Amino acid sequence: MIMLKIMFGRAVSKWPFLLCSVTEQMEIAKSKATGELLNWEDTQKMRYSWNVACEVMRLAPPLEGAFREAFDDFIFAGFSIPKGWKLYWNANSTHRNPECFPDPEKFDPSRFDGAGPAPYTFVPFGGGPRMCPGKEYARLEILVFMHNLVKRFKWEKLLPNEKIIVDPMPIPAKGLPVCLQHHKR
Repeated sequence: MIMLKIMFGRAVSKWPFLLCSVTEQMEIAKSKATGELLNWEDTQKMRYSWNVACEVMRLAPPLEGAFREAFDDFIFAGFSIPKGWKLYWNANSTHRNPECFPDPEKFDPSRFDGAGPAPYTFVPFGGGPRMCPGKEYARLEILVFMHNLVKRFKWEKLLPNEKIIVDPMPIPAKGLPVCLQHHKR
């Protein structure tokens, strides 16, 4: 989850409009008394924020892939795969596939509006019976983090063209140095 938070920070610094677009965070903050914490209903109102988080995870998946076992013999792309073979699936094989996500390099949170992407094309937490059991906890943690970041700080990336290294998780090459400034109250 730490890497996802870092990648969200990178997205915010790369596309500053995101902080303005996540206005639902400020509306929720205004509805709270001083010191009052977020509740479940608040997180359910954070639809656009979750779309932003999903788009960040699409471009920098927290899980690059996993190994599975073939249940049956099958043919894939002209290759015969026997039952029992170990297979590796890679999240980017769909996350950056233009057939699944048109203009896949573009940052576009609206991809997740409505029903969102087709099943098994967006798999940051895996899919099917082996999906990460902590998905909803991670969702809650991400939304609370985003809420506190947007509500309290302006975020500026100090190295605008910092490279991302995947080893095996996406990691900013220089650690993503940022300048945080408190919003004026």
